[in-house]
Amino acid sequence: MENFSSVCLRLKSNKISILDQRKIPQEEVWLEVTTAAKMHKIIKRLSVRGAPLIGVCASLMIGVLALEKTNSLEQLKEWSEYLKTSRPTAVNLFTCLDRMLVIMKTNEEKMDETNVKGLLVKEAEAILKEEVEMCERMGEHGAKLIESGDNILTYCNTGGLATPGVGTALGVIIKAHQSGKKIHVYACETRPLLQGGRLTAWELAKNKIPFTLICDNMAASLMRKGKIDKVFLGADRIATNGDFANKIGTYSVAIAAKLHNVPMYSVAPVSTIDFECESGDQIEIEQREPKEVRGVRDYIWAPDCNCYNPAFDVTPIETVSGIVLDVGVFTTKEIQSGALKKLKK
Repeated sequence: MENFSSVCLRLKSNKISILDQRKIPQEEVWLEVTTAAKMHKIIKRLSVRGAPLIGVCASLMIGVLALEKTNSLEQLKEWSEYLKTSRPTAVNLFTCLDRMLVIMKTNEEKMDETNVKGLLVKEAEAILKEEVEMCERMGEHGAKLIESGDNILTYCNTGGLATPGVGTALGVIIKAHQSGKKIHVYACETRPLLQGGRLTAWELAKNKIPFTLICDNMAASLMRKGKIDKVFLGADRIATNGDFANKIGTYSVAIAAKLHNVPMYSVAPVSTIDFECESGDQIEIEQREPKEVRGVRDYIWAPDCNCYNPAFDVTPIETVSGIVLDVGVFTTKEIQSGALKKLKK
């Protein structure tokens, strides 16, 4: 496999190294991943996260395993299905692994295992390259929506820690900054796992973008005071009607932005659209452990009690201004007229 290095993913020969996002910002620890079981574990525990990135990492894992002569195609199929069970909501995981499975299922009777394995490696590399290129295009499209002087609100983490490229929503912000636009970012901390406070703040500082970290419940008051000009955030699954699942709390931000007439955009690659999903009502929402609500890491501040801990919520398309994809910017009206359905290949 070709050499590759990004903010959080390193690929050299047949080794995958992933930056452990649970340790940031205190430490930058790299994990070497050589088995499907370990990849499954680190995706599930959020050492690697972000819809585009987990899809890429899972497909690269199958590509790396295909390089080992002792692994049969049947084993590779089983591992592909197994990796799908690591997280249920982000559609990129399924889309990428299904591409690998198609290679195996359509070629195994025509070619020997060696040739099919070679095709798997090429497919994994193609997925990686495509996602990096999609990040670049999303950034360029979205940056055109930002004006110099804008105060931008973002939520969760959507940069180089969530993708193999510059990012989705945070990639838009980075591209706008790199073009010379004077912007300021308000980063929501993103409870309960603090992806905004830990990861987005880390990325903004790395890119030398002026920012202010806020608690999630401060966003609406900033909008009321006229301190927010635009909102950019990501998506983990987009239905064909435009409804999208994103980190829990996104719906609250959307309602506040709608009330205060603040333009809000979701940013994601076309690979995040689930063309089999007609509306947000059909999106499965991951439920996570109660301890994430009761505290952070090893520090627990709440008693042992019932907790509600969905990892995502669904935001209806009518509450936002549009969606930025790698193929362009689509307004809410265009999406409601069926624009996303036409993107299916």
